[in-house]
Amino acid sequence: MNTDSSGDQAADTEFRPATTAITAGRCANGTSLAPPLWSSSTWASASLADARKRATGHRSKEFYGRYGNPTVGAFEEAIAELEGAEDALAYASGMGAVTTVILALCGQGSHIVAQRQIYAGTLAFLQGPCRRFGIDVSIVDGVEPGAFAAAVQPGKTMMILAETPSNPLLELVDLDELGAIKGPFKVVDSTFATPLGQNPLRHGIDIVLHSATKGIAGHNDATLGVIAGERDLLNEIWSYGVLHGATPSPHDALNALRGVRTMAVRTAHQSGSALQLAKELAADANVVAVFYPGLPTHPQYDLAQRQMRHNGTVLSFAVTGGIDHAASVLDRLRLGRIATSLGGPETLVCHPATTTHASLTPDEQTVGGITPGLLRVSVGLEDPDDLVEDFRQAVRAVTA
Repeated sequence: MNTDSSGDQAADTEFRPATTAITAGRCANGTSLAPPLWSSSTWASASLADARKRATGHRSKEFYGRYGNPTVGAFEEAIAELEGAEDALAYASGMGAVTTVILALCGQGSHIVAQRQIYAGTLAFLQGPCRRFGIDVSIVDGVEPGAFAAAVQPGKTMMILAETPSNPLLELVDLDELGAIKGPFKVVDSTFATPLGQNPLRHGIDIVLHSATKGIAGHNDATLGVIAGERDLLNEIWSYGVLHGATPSPHDALNALRGVRTMAVRTAHQSGSALQLAKELAADANVVAVFYPGLPTHPQYDLAQRQMRHNGTVLSFAVTGGIDHAASVLDRLRLGRIATSLGGPETLVCHPATTTHASLTPDEQTVGGITPGLLRVSVGLEDPDDLVEDFRQAVRAVTA
């Protein structure tokens, strides 16, 4: 294998995603296999002219931590390669990425079209601060064909914001249809898929966004957000982001870059286990419904097979006895841990109605399908047979 002095392979070589996860993001390595940690917040300049150049240039990685950092830059490089993007920008959290993109591209009098099936924190920002800042927001059904395009107001709509697969019901947006809409910036939250599951930019999307805290970092030890897209557009967003201050930690970037290296094997195991668990739950009389794109019974199964490389590591299911039954399941699980994040090595289970989507009104929860008996499962790296047995005994306990 031929490498240059930084350890990177020739730029004209295009690898499959699993290989890219190993080769990408080595700009700061030199001959080291592990990425170095640059923990400094501040760098010295050689002269007044040098300081001016660093202060006024785009994204200097050796000036001040809010402007950039070599370790963070290596993580951004890895995500850009995995997404097939010109560039990427990291933030202190997924919500840091969401809010920075929105406020960088929209202002008073702007209009955003967003889907109903979207993370509750994002929805709260759209319905609260955005409207307070004079940004109009229209909410549509992202599953309905043509819904995004129909809501666009020519000359006013600055952004279409989508999430696919959605949290927590794993509903999908047709990326080809979305990418074909002319005019507004198209932004897709692809957290549940990770860059190994799908690449929205290849479908005409302008910006892909992740809470890298989840499946990208993959070990529950980093809090990061990241976006990827065209370099000129990201430079404009960076200029606002320096003022917004959602600065990523180089320590978290280092952990996330480590997570990138194992992302392919992790997601392969987890998505396989998720499908096995989804099939088991779907056959259980104590389960009302299972939501997982890998099941042929999923209403968008064909779309999932067309635009996703794997079916995802997260599933949701609703039990027959409402919140009491859901609480019993959580109490009886031995491997599944009660926690609201996803993508880590441990299987995590949460009750969306009282945690991730607790900020929604009862009516909003009903419209969004967030029922009292709904549980969301982030499938971990345990043996799938052990997981299936654990969920089987927990779900059936109420009728035993």
